[in-house]
Amino acid sequence: MAKHIVVIGAGVVGLSAAVALQEAGYDVTIVARDFPGPAETFDGLQHINFSSPWAGAHNRWVPPLPSGEGLREHRFALTTFARMRALASAATESTAHGITFMKGIEYVDTGAAVLADVYGLLTEARAQSAELAMPGFRLLGADDFPDARVAWGCEYDTWCVNPMVYCAFLLRRFVFRGGRVARRELRAVAEVFALAAADAVVGRGGGGVVDAVVNASGVGFGGPEDGVFPTRGQTCLVANACDATVTRQHADGSWTFCVPRGFEGGTIVGGTKEPDSWDPLPSLAVRERLLGSMAATYPRILEGAAGGDFTVIRDVVGRRPTRKAGLRLEGELLPGAVAGGGDGFVMHAYGLGGRGYELSWGVAEGVVTGVREYLEARASSTA
Repeated sequence: MAKHIVVIGAGVVGLSAAVALQEAGYDVTIVARDFPGPAETFDGLQHINFSSPWAGAHNRWVPPLPSGEGLREHRFALTTFARMRALASAATESTAHGITFMKGIEYVDTGAAVLADVYGLLTEARAQSAELAMPGFRLLGADDFPDARVAWGCEYDTWCVNPMVYCAFLLRRFVFRGGRVARRELRAVAEVFALAAADAVVGRGGGGVVDAVVNASGVGFGGPEDGVFPTRGQTCLVANACDATVTRQHADGSWTFCVPRGFEGGTIVGGTKEPDSWDPLPSLAVRERLLGSMAATYPRILEGAAGGDFTVIRDVVGRRPTRKAGLRLEGELLPGAVAGGGDGFVMHAYGLGGRGYELSWGVAEGVVTGVREYLEARASSTA
């Protein structure tokens, strides 16, 4: 019988990990408080902590430093890029996968901190090298910049998704191939092992067997000592179509970006990054600033628009679960978590901040590797 793995969380990381584990031959159950559904029916306040529906949901290449810092995340992004391309290519016309490929455009203003650290050192040769393999990368010249404040720019091939179409696609694929789901609100990872003996869904027919747990909860359950905190983001969903993802870092550290959602999902214009802010309400003043900055950065977004302006659908406020130490992708034994006093194994996969979508399939591969190594070691020790 296949080993039974329970994945906590039905955001993009949890769904990707569940599908990858299923493809690797495991029997998988997803346990989560929130599941994908039509974003049009989501109550923003009720689901503010379920970050996947509100994400910009695109790939923005972040090249590693020459020292190698950030190389793991870049490799995860390359893995995800390849998987997105494969999913989009294999899907039939009737399959709503939510993935769109297009150009990504980056602008960095004079004085922006990122310029000297990363982008100022990025040449076309390095971007297209075997190490980075950034497809379609091209440096832009001053004639391509929107104004004189921009000091550096590039374009590249990238993808974006309509997040609820894409997440619903992953969930449908998972269930159609035999996966199970259970709606539960957990307070700790160890609760999965406690529930398994009594719960027919989590426990696979009441057998109470959970061979490993994947913690893709976003919040991590680790408490303040784990360094997880919310990063509030405000964006604006507009009906205006756009032909590229556009990102600009200003000298004061603020950002302007737009992400087309495709599949009649409009375009996300953003955005803010506010650590440790729990404010659930959008600001109209911030909306006006975001839209004005995008119009100045990429005027093409307003071409053909009624009245030459944005058509606002809704303001969006979400909380990205962020971790001070960054991504946690590692296994841990929980002593005495299993009925009878045995240890329970949990594979942690959280702390991605705003990069959940773009690193999702790379993280999912890491989850499969960690679970497999644990189960093989356990089998060897009991042989």
